[in-house]
Amino acid sequence: MSQFVVAACQMDSKDDKQDNLDRALSFVDEAARAGADLVTFPEMVTYMGDRDRYPDVAESAAGPTVQQFAEKAREHGLYVHTGSFFEQIPDSERVYNTSAVIDPDGAVLDTYRKVHLFDIELEGSVEQQESAYVAPGDDIVTVETDLATLGLSICYDLRFPRLYQTMAQQGANVFLVPAAFTMYTGKDHWETLLRARAIENQAWVVAPAQIGNKPASEPTYGRTLVVDPWGNVVAKASDREMLLTATIDREYLEDVRRDMQTLQHARPDVYRESN
Repeated sequence: MSQFVVAACQMDSKDDKQDNLDRALSFVDEAARAGADLVTFPEMVTYMGDRDRYPDVAESAAGPTVQQFAEKAREHGLYVHTGSFFEQIPDSERVYNTSAVIDPDGAVLDTYRKVHLFDIELEGSVEQQESAYVAPGDDIVTVETDLATLGLSICYDLRFPRLYQTMAQQGANVFLVPAAFTMYTGKDHWETLLRARAIENQAWVVAPAQIGNKPASEPTYGRTLVVDPWGNVVAKASDREMLLTATIDREYLEDVRRDMQTLQHARPDVYRESN
């Protein structure tokens, strides 16, 4: 399949887990009606609220959130990327920030746990310590599908270009970047970083985002994007909860990679030797 349709869902998730999940599941129905082959969701799709409640809303990686997304994937015969949800860690007060990729038969192909955690203090503006509530994952994850090879990341990961170069060298040609970027950083950095990751790796980038004011956290920027391998924004959400679609053209990606050969010229051996 040289082309496929991706749906990216921009959500205004708050602190009612079931309501958030119900809206997300309805977006899968909408994506199917729009002819999508893959539907994607933002970070913290099922809960954005008091951080002290993270353990209470967390579930296993095969829990009800994934099960209900899997049912929708099977019903409509499409791929679902769940966005991220909180995964329980046995005997720990922290949780993982986890995403899953589900195939059209409802099988979970792989999961990814957010590697880079958002610990930041900007005087008079933003203060957050994600690592106090969330444990980092340790694995780089790419997922081969009939559509493309997906490279998985979550939000703050976007600021670490070697993660994306590594995924590209492992075969990823579509990066998924579910996020809840703050308004403070999003207005200046979100689009620039997404376009940079696309250009650096000659990859498609699909970035479903959270929008709106949130209970117990900073307002989120939104502006869900799909970026092509040349760095062009081919779809952008307006400032509301919504679904957008874009056509991913793998032949165009191959043309760009043929003409821009930076992936072939990269020398990861030098980086390793320098550590």
